Parts: sequence; structure tokens; C-alpha cells
Amino acid sequence: MLLSDLKEEIMQDNKMVNYIKAVLENMPNSWLNLTTHRLDIYDESLAKTQFLEQFEDLFNNNNSEASALSELPTAYDYIRLGHPLSCLLEWTIANLNNTNPENVISFSSKTIPVLAILRKNLLTNKNTQILYTDNLPSCFDAEVVRNIYGYKFELKKVESVNEISDFNGSSIFFSQQENIYDFKIASTIDFIVNTNNQLGSILLANGNEEYISEIQHVRRRETIAMTPANTLIALKQLTGESSNTQYNTASDKESVLNSIKTITEANTKAVVGSSGLSIQYAIVMGLVHDANENHKGKTIKIIVPPNCYGGTNDQARRIAACLDNVEVMDLPVDGGNDMVNSIDTVLEQIANENAVPYIIAEIPTNPRVEVPDLIKLRDVLSATRKTKSGETAIDPVFILDQTFCPNVHFLGENEILSSVRTIAYVSGSKFPSGGKCTAGYATANKKAEGLMDKIDLHLNLCDNEATDLQYEILAKQMPSMIQRIEDAYKYTREFVNFINETLPEAKINFVSEELAEQGFTPSVFSLDLPTKGNTDEERETYKRDLNLKLINLMINEIPNESKYCVSYGQLKGCYWTIPATSTQGTTKEGDKDYIARVALSANMDLELHKKVFLDFVEGI
Repeated sequence: MLLSDLKEEIMQDNKMVNYIKAVLENMPNSWLNLTTHRLDIYDESLAKTQFLEQFEDLFNNNNSEASALSELPTAYDYIRLGHPLSCLLEWTIANLNNTNPENVISFSSKTIPVLAILRKNLLTNKNTQILYTDNLPSCFDAEVVRNIYGYKFELKKVESVNEISDFNGSSIFFSQQENIYDFKIASTIDFIVNTNNQLGSILLANGNEEYISEIQHVRRRETIAMTPANTLIALKQLTGESSNTQYNTASDKESVLNSIKTITEANTKAVVGSSGLSIQYAIVMGLVHDANENHKGKTIKIIVPPNCYGGTNDQARRIAACLDNVEVMDLPVDGGNDMVNSIDTVLEQIANENAVPYIIAEIPTNPRVEVPDLIKLRDVLSATRKTKSGETAIDPVFILDQTFCPNVHFLGENEILSSVRTIAYVSGSKFPSGGKCTAGYATANKKAEGLMDKIDLHLNLCDNEATDLQYEILAKQMPSMIQRIEDAYKYTREFVNFINETLPEAKINFVSEELAEQGFTPSVFSLDLPTKGNTDEERETYKRDLNLKLINLMINEIPNESKYCVSYGQLKGCYWTIPATSTQGTTKEGDKDYIARVALSANMDLELHKKVFLDFVEGI
């Protein structure tokens, strides 16, 4: 490189670093503090790219004004998938290394980026070597990764990147870095993974563009992006600023684990992960591990509702795609299907095949907010079944997503599911944190407590435990969770009753008064608006347009409280979404729900929401 070219490159890098410094001073608070973002300014097909294109325009014009930054579109719908600060970090590192921002992906986990590459290479039958200089992350258990995940790879310690020669396959260089943004690139390395014990990891793909969407999908389904707080630390390091936050993690963790015991009434081990899907992945892989040890040679059946949250559905199928002994079975649970009958049918079939049954289900269901007959559910789950040869069939493990109602006591000694091996988990971005972080937790009843060690093992192998800040947030928010659930339910019931009175032809999916008396007090309901038209297609189109008309009216008329986004359990305001276009993103088209889902808090102007809804009714 000519000296003049080198000087120009250094000047450009300095310009970029100074610009990023200015952006960090002026960035909107939401970049750091929100976990779910507006869907009315979001195009999923342009996730990250639309944000970066407009951000790059600001950079080229040296515009770091707060007003300009606040006008940028949503980068991702959920912050666990990525967010403005992760996009900013990835863009900056990419530009400093003369590569495409798509080729740089940040993770909260130190090990998952490597697992993502191994997964892709397993499915394409490609060799992998993992190279490192000092030590691999302590959580990376090579034997478990080989034996349970089924991934194939060679491990090789080297003195430096200069030692790495060409390899027939993918070469991954693991580098533990104090400055996580500092990459050592060589032509013989396909992927560099920089790790940092506090922040997580950043992967840089040296070419290999065909891997990017697969790696992004692993981040979407089995872990989370580097958190906004940790991304900010990395960006400040990059711009030469120090950032040193102290946490009381040991006491925060103890507080959270005690809260889980109090809330669930389960005196068993609990684990806390970086998100609900991080927890679910640890549960399923922990159960696969247990089945491989205790039911050698038997097929594992993961039973999942086909219309449930897309991440749950997709993750189960992704696990099955990698493992010959794992299969997914559909479990129709709502919209006219009865969960109990469906489970009975499926368990009879699995018993006949002498397979291992793991059932994942939500109670109440999402988005139809239905609760099965719990006595019948207990009976069908605890029934003794026989294999084709007359042996006693393996009893199921019931994996219960009770995010809608984490206050219900399913797991206690004398509770309804005490006779069934049950693991319950909750997405912490909802009620536990009030929308302040993405962490999730899981625990078991006495009958299933022996499974929790394996779940903990896989949570740690994937480096998906909750971060220090997540523990701090949960420690502050969980003690008030039960009261918040109760208060938000009262507003939700009042709003549901109002809609019933003002638009009786609409179909509302919500719990009955009787179920509420049993403790099922969600603050989310789904709304099937009335429609018109001469054909099914016309009626469906009219209803979908009406959904958007209602949501747009609410968010335009009450912009400080009503928001078009996918979460619930929030501390304030009212959230609106259409599951088919958000939470059911990867669900098969025929199983999607094109209805409005509404989530209320106890901190909102309910009377104003009633007034605007009445305006909507008068306008149709």
C-alpha cells in the first residue's frame, strides 16, 4: 500500500471513530433500554440493512444529531435478535476491516457462533477445524458437542495465526480478546470468533457469505445478540472511552432464584437464561442428553403445537434436522382442537413406537388464550401406556411455557401436575422484567427435578446464562410481578367487556371469569374482528385491512401509550400486534393467525383507549 493510501485510510478510520463517539453521546434512550421495537417502522425482509443504509447516509453527511438518529427505522422487531447498537458495532468493525456489515455478527454467547458454523457444516457434510492460541472458553465441552449435538470437528492449538495453513473445510479461529473489536485476519482463516468473558463474542466471516443467513438464524433461535448494555461497552472501548459498571451478581442471582421458588412454589433447582428461547434450547438439548443416556437407541419425539410462537416451533424442527434420533410431531391445541385429546392421540402413537415423548405446550395457548381441562390434562399425561410388545411405555416430560400466566402454581407438591414430570419456563422479557430485559427462567416439579442438572449443563455449554445486568433487572422487578399481573388483568378484563358491549359481533379470545378465579389472569387477549365480503378471500382481505386500521388508529391517537410491537407483560402502555406477521413468522402459512393481539398494563389511560376504540367502531 502506498503511503498516501495508508494515510487516507487512517484518516477515514479516525473520521468513523469520531462519528461513532458523537452518535453514542446523542443516541436515543430507547437504543439502550427497550427490548421490543415498533413494527410500523420495520420491514422484516430488510432487518438490519434498512437501518444501516439510512445510518450510513447520516455518516456520509456527518449528521449525528439526536433528532436524526431518532428517525431511523427499527433494526429488528425483538432486541434479542439485534438492535441499533449491535448494528452500529457490526457496521463499524466491518468498515475497519474492509468487509460487509452482514459478515460481522455479535453474540451474547461465546460458544454459539462456533456451534452455528458446526451446524451448517454438519448439514452440508463439510469438515471443520477449530483453532485457538491460549485456551478455548471453559464452557466449550468438546465431547458433549460431538456426542449430543452431533457436530464433527478437529481441535488444534496454534502459537499464532501465521501457523494456520490451508484446510479442506472451514477453519474457525477462536480468540479471547480484551479488545473484542480487534480482529487478526489471515487468508487461511474462514471465520474469526473474538470472545470476551464480560461481553460475549463477535464473529467475522472472512468471505463465506453463504453462511451468513444460517448464522443469523442460530442467533435468532438459540441465543441472543450481544446485549445493548454490553454492545455499548464494546463501542466505547473502540472509541477509546472507558466504561466500567459494577454489579452485585451473586446477591442478584440469589434474589432471582428465591423469587422463582416463591412464585412457582417449586423447591427445586432453577436456571436463568439470556432469553426464553435460550432457556428452551437448554431444556430440549438437556432432555436429548438424558434420553441418549437413559433410553439408548430409542427415537426422541418432540411434540409441538404447529401454530405456537414461531421460535418454539422452528427451534424444535432445527434440532430434529441435526439429529437422526429426534423427530417433531404436531400437537393441534386450539382454534377448535382440544389439547387433551391431541395429547392422548399423540402419546398412544409414541407408546406404540416405544419412543421418548417430550411435549412443549403453552398454557394459556398463544394467541387464542385457551386453557385445557387441567384434570383431564393431568390424567392423560400420567396415564400408563403400553408399547406394541406389552412393556410399560416411557412416560412423557411436559415442557410448559407459562409465559402468559407465570403466577399459576403448576409445580408445587400437591398441584395439578405433581404426578407428571413437568418443567415450566417463562420468557423474562414479559412479566418477570416488565419488558426491561430478555432473560428467561425455568424450573421443575419434584418428579422432574433430576433433569435440571442436564438442562443447566447445556445452558452453560451454550453460554446462555443471564447476564449481570439481566440478573440485576430481574432482582428489582420480580418481587412486584404477582401484583402487576393482578392489576393488569383487571384493566384487560374491563377492556374486553367494553369491546364485547361496543362490538358484540367481534370474537374475543380471553379467559373466562371461572378460569380467572382459578388463577389464570393474563393481560393479553386476541381479537377476531367482524368481516364482510362475498368470498372467503374477500372476507379475509377485509379483516386483515381492518386489523391494521385499528392498530394504526390506536398508535396514532395514543402515541405515548399504544405501540405496534410484539411483547406483553410491560410496565406501562398497551401493545398491539398481528401474530401471523410477527411472533408466528416461521409458522406454516395455514397455521398462522391473522388476528389482532392486545396486551395491556396497569399503567395506561384505559378510558382514552376505550374512546379511541369506540371511534374505530363508529368508523366501520
